[in-house]
Amino acid sequence: MPTFASFSRLAPLTGLLLAATALPASANDDDAASGLSPLWSFANVSVNYLDWSDGTEQRTASNAAKGDFFYLELEGGVGFDWGEFYGFYDFENPHNDTLEEDTRDNRRAAGKVTSHIYLGDTPFSLYLHVYDFRDYGFDSEEQDRIAGFGYRHTFGNGLWIKPFLGKAWVDSDANAYSGENGYMLGWVLGYDFQAFGENFSLSNWHEQTFDRDDDYLRQNYVNGPAGSTGTNGAVALWWHPIDEITTGVQYRYSNNKLGTADHYQNAMIYTLKYNFL
Repeated sequence: MPTFASFSRLAPLTGLLLAATALPASANDDDAASGLSPLWSFANVSVNYLDWSDGTEQRTASNAAKGDFFYLELEGGVGFDWGEFYGFYDFENPHNDTLEEDTRDNRRAAGKVTSHIYLGDTPFSLYLHVYDFRDYGFDSEEQDRIAGFGYRHTFGNGLWIKPFLGKAWVDSDANAYSGENGYMLGWVLGYDFQAFGENFSLSNWHEQTFDRDDDYLRQNYVNGPAGSTGTNGAVALWWHPIDEITTGVQYRYSNNKLGTADHYQNAMIYTLKYNFL
């Protein structure tokens, strides 16, 4: 199994990513040639509220139960002429204890770092991806690691898409499965547009996991085994009233993921971002 940074190093790695976004843009050709100055970057902090559907709460009541929650997020990305990086860190239920009477309200954390390392002047890339989730009340840990290939394309109308396909590994706590875990096919895409004199954008991230290990499907789900194919993602509409503020609504969807076997899960996420870069 490839060696990736553990979650204890994921938060600092996210911090380094955000620090890289603060580097000044290339001032001259010498800086650009050095490869150390970003071509683009962004960073924001946001407040979010995730509202699971009534059906999801009913379907998961005894199957990795889901409850609405508030979370804070730090997010950023940076691009160079040789590659690009993206990351976020979520602090869920920050106002709660690690173990609440209603365990759906436990304090939790999630983090993600992805990268496309460009393969020369082609639209193809080496793709790396680490996602880590912790539920401190249950002492539960799971880290997904993906290594594979990506692709980048922007259409004439401005729609851009970055698909990827990679081999998957998982590293879990002592009570669950760790090891090879099939494959992941996914993408992120976005489209900027104007309406009613305002700036808007659409985005979608999607992950399809398949051919997952039987032991993982039994041990890492509350009422396993789960199906071998897992679906995870969100579709979002964003409004950009001024450069410093972004607000939006996301439709969150999942099936055979998030610890729940064989039940579709969906939620709405309401977000307010402050863009400080």
